[in-house]
Amino acid sequence: MLATIQYNSRKLQIDLSQPIDISMPLRASKDNVNAWYVGPPKIEPVKDREWIASVAEGSCINFNAISFNPHAHGTHTECVGHITEKVHSINENLKQFFFLAEVITVAPEKLNGDFVISKKQLQFAIGNKKRDAIVIRTIPNTSEKITMQYSNTNPPYLLEEAAVYLREKGVKHILIDLPSVDKEKDDCKLLAHNAFWNTKGKMRMDATITEFIYVPNTVDDGCFFLNLQIAPFENDAAPSKPILYKII
Repeated sequence: MLATIQYNSRKLQIDLSQPIDISMPLRASKDNVNAWYVGPPKIEPVKDREWIASVAEGSCINFNAISFNPHAHGTHTECVGHITEKVHSINENLKQFFFLAEVITVAPEKLNGDFVISKKQLQFAIGNKKRDAIVIRTIPNTSEKITMQYSNTNPPYLLEEAAVYLREKGVKHILIDLPSVDKEKDDCKLLAHNAFWNTKGKMRMDATITEFIYVPNTVDDGCFFLNLQIAPFENDAAPSKPILYKII
């Protein structure tokens, strides 16, 4: 199914029949992707004395309670409320859901014992393109990312200069296949988060960071139409389902 969409001053033809889901599923399993030193998510039937809300246990319905952390357990989109004293909700601040996005692939480089993504790497990958969203796929890119246990592994992250570059380039939405744009243990400096949201100046309330995506190797680098879907949580972050569409 092809659709012609007027986006800003451009007419785009989108193939709606081939959505590319770059979210990670959330499972009640120790093999669910995990970070930030918490246990696995739980999906369990509600119990009331002898009654168990499971058809397999004799009930007429399945009625599960779900316990998880959006930052730790899968694809999520966060707003500046993630790092501010005042509570800001992703549901209140993300008001548009379709964007022109560039998928780029980056091999984090070693710096002082860490693996990082630098401004120079982003400049090379993006060039003079103007995009609302940048989707960052890091290599190596294996399916192990969907089950990776990241706590205490010091994963790659964005340098502050890289986040400043994206902000100054007008990028409103970062999507990345890592647990955070910042270093796992950085004494709460959160340099990339602060730089991207411009917390020392006019805060970018409508800018978002989506972490824990997974872009399959079958997806080429290039320009896509992005539908950034979020669960309507009144929280700094919510589970999300970013979908890419090819532009014909």
